[in-house]
Amino acid sequence: MNFGIVFSVLGSLLRFLGPMMLVPLGVALYYGESPYPFAVAFSFTTIVGSILSFRYSSSDEREWEKREGFAIVAFGWFAAALFGSIPYMFDGVTFLNALFESMSGFTTTGATVFVDIETHSRSLLFWRSMTQWIGGMGIIMLFIAILPKLGVAGRQMFRAEAPGPKEDQLKPRIRETAKILWAVYVSISVVELLLLLIAGMSFYDACTHTFTTMACGGFSPYADSVAAFNSPLIEGIITLFMFIAGANFALHYKTLYSDKKSLLKDNEFKFYFVIVGLATVLLTLILWRDTPDSIPTSFRYAVFQVVSILTTTGYATTDFNLWADSGKVVLLAMMFIGGCAGSTAGGIKVVRLLLLLKYARSELFKAIHPKAVRPIKFNGKSVPVDIMHAIISFVVIYFLIFLVSSAILSIFGMDLTSSITASIATLGNIGPGFNIVGPMANFSTIPDIGKLVLIANMWIGRLEVFTVIVMLTPEFWRR
Repeated sequence: MNFGIVFSVLGSLLRFLGPMMLVPLGVALYYGESPYPFAVAFSFTTIVGSILSFRYSSSDEREWEKREGFAIVAFGWFAAALFGSIPYMFDGVTFLNALFESMSGFTTTGATVFVDIETHSRSLLFWRSMTQWIGGMGIIMLFIAILPKLGVAGRQMFRAEAPGPKEDQLKPRIRETAKILWAVYVSISVVELLLLLIAGMSFYDACTHTFTTMACGGFSPYADSVAAFNSPLIEGIITLFMFIAGANFALHYKTLYSDKKSLLKDNEFKFYFVIVGLATVLLTLILWRDTPDSIPTSFRYAVFQVVSILTTTGYATTDFNLWADSGKVVLLAMMFIGGCAGSTAGGIKVVRLLLLLKYARSELFKAIHPKAVRPIKFNGKSVPVDIMHAIISFVVIYFLIFLVSSAILSIFGMDLTSSITASIATLGNIGPGFNIVGPMANFSTIPDIGKLVLIANMWIGRLEVFTVIVMLTPEFWRR
C-alpha cells in the first residue's frame, strides 16, 4: 500500500470539498444566519486538504494499484462525512450525532438523529440536503470529472466507487464518462426544480427536495417529510423523479442522445418497472381493505411509498409505521431490493435480484436435464460465471452484515423489528424503518454503540460492500 498516494489524493479531495461549503455559507448570509460554522468548516477542510496534498505531492507520479483505488474511495467517503460534520457541531449537535447525520447525508441514506428538524438553521438544513445531492452521483465520480490529472488512476477509483455487476463506461476515458453522468444528473435535477417551483414550492424547498429526490436520499427540512405539503401534484412530481433517479443514468444518457428505446430494451429496467407496478397494485388493495381510504387515495399513498422505499429515497407522505403488517411486509420486501445499477439508489439492486432468479431457474433446469447447457443471459448476452460468483458473494456478505448488525442492535436493547429495519434501512441506504425508527420518528434514541454500527452500515452499503470489506482482509495489506 502506497500511503503517500492515498494521502495526496485525499488531500485533493478535501481541497475540492471545502469550497462547496461556501454555498450554504451564502444561504446563511441570505437568511441572516451566522455564516461562522461554514466559514470555519471551509477553512479547516481546505487547510487540512492543502497540507496533505502538498506534503505528499511527490507520490502522485507513482504507479497505482487496485488497493490504492479501494483505499482512496473508502477513506475519501469517510473523510467527506467526517469534515462534513463540522457545521452540525456548531449547531449544538454532539460529535457522534453529527457524524451520523453527515454520513447519512453523503451516503444518501436519509436516516436522521434530529428530533426537531425545523429548529435547526435553514443554512444547516440546506447543507444537509446538499450533501445528499453531492453523494448521489458519487463524490469520487465528481472528483474524477473535474480533476484531469488522475488519468488512468481514475479508472481504479471509478470501479471501486461503483463496483456493480454492470459496466457503465460510456466513453473510453473514465473522466469523460464521469462528466456525462454528472451532466445528465444536473440536467434532470434542473427539470425537477422547475416543476416543483411551478407546483407551488418556494425556491428553498424546491432546491432541498430536488437535491434529495435526485440523490434518492430523502432528507427534508420538515419533520413530516413530503406530507408537510399535502399536495398530490408535488407528490406526483417527486414520485416521477424518484423513479427516474432509481433507474440507470447511463441508460438515461443513451435514451436522450443515441437510442430512444434504450430503457425499454433493458432487462433490468423492465423488471424494475414490473416490481413497482405489482407492489403498487398489491399495496393499494391492502390499504383499501384495511383503511377507510378510497381506491384513489390508497393508490396515492401506495405508489409514493413503494417508489420511495424501492429507490431507497425514504420520503414519506404518511406514517406507514401505523399500517397493518401486510402493508409493512410489502415495504420490507422493497427495502431488500433497491434501485437499478448505475442509479443513485442503494440496496442490493434490481439487476442482482434478476440474475439470481435466472440463476435459480437455470439450476432447476439442470436438475431435470443435468447434461444440458443453458447459459444465463442478460440483454441478449451470456453472463460470465465470474459475474454470477461475484453477485452470490455480494449477497452472502450483504446478508451477513445485515444479520450481525441486527443482532448487535438487539443486544443493546432495541426491539427485534426496530433492530432489523434499522439495520437494513442503513445498509441499503433507505432511511426510515419501523417502530422507533419509523418515518415520523428518528434514530436519536439508539445507543451510541448502535449508532456506530449504523454509521458503518451506511458507509459499507453506499460503496456496495466490497470496497470497504476488502480492507478487512489480511491480503489487502500484504505487499
